[in-house]
Amino acid sequence: MPNNEPFLVLGLGEILWDVLPEGKQLGGAPANFAYHAAALGARGVTVSAVGDDPEGREILATLDARGLDTSYIHVDRAHPTGTVTVTVDGSGVPAYTIHEGVAWDYIPFTDAALALARRANAICFGSLASRNPHSRETIRRLLDAAVPGCIRVFDVNLRQHYYSEEVILALLDRAEVLKLNEDELPAISDLLRIPGSTRERLNAMMDRFALDLIVLTRGGQGSILAAPGEFEEHPGTPVEKLADTVGAGDSFTAMAVMGLLRGWPLGVISERANRLAAHVCAHPGAMAPHPAGIGVR
Repeated sequence: MPNNEPFLVLGLGEILWDVLPEGKQLGGAPANFAYHAAALGARGVTVSAVGDDPEGREILATLDARGLDTSYIHVDRAHPTGTVTVTVDGSGVPAYTIHEGVAWDYIPFTDAALALARRANAICFGSLASRNPHSRETIRRLLDAAVPGCIRVFDVNLRQHYYSEEVILALLDRAEVLKLNEDELPAISDLLRIPGSTRERLNAMMDRFALDLIVLTRGGQGSILAAPGEFEEHPGTPVEKLADTVGAGDSFTAMAVMGLLRGWPLGVISERANRLAAHVCAHPGAMAPHPAGIGVR
């Protein structure tokens, strides 16, 4: 690609309103990822769906105001815009009630989305948007259309009962990078019947699914980046004043992907991703503004 052309980075899946105790915030892991990738210098695009309702129109207007491309967010006249009720405990950790039968359960497969996927440098997707067969099939077809060299990032994102061994295996088979947190690692390990220590489990997953990288976030304990022959641990960046942890993992994933696309060493990716995640934790909601110098600009 020409040096002056930004990387094309897609967030494929849910976009919604997180209804937090202090008010609603735009969210959904793929949309959060696309936002942070754009803030880090990529062309970040969300492929999703909203309802033909005030909430959906507000999502589109909010993204427009932030300079983000909304061309690939379908307006669904039959289903409402997605919402998630979020409660936050005393440690700032969110719990989610995710409402069903919403627009992003019915993301359509279109020629425009297909052409976009074929040009993408990276695509981030999760397990949540595959809870409905309609969106699951769209996601599968778009991932299968990606060209060699596109980094397909599976952000596990286990929520409530919206996953199964069959779905997890199908998505892992389409990934070059796996992102999961400290709660998801044992759940996925048990689901796949992979025993052992953290390191043994990560190595077994890399071998079984031919992964190039596993990103394990551990909240206040930092992170592990595991690649074939490499194991990078980071203790985490202190948060001056915790607001909440919503979107921190998505910002971490965005920085990791941008680092891979830029060819950074794992140590550089780890340091910058932890710093960005700590910044997001200090601001309410998932789409915190980026301070100058935190990323790749």
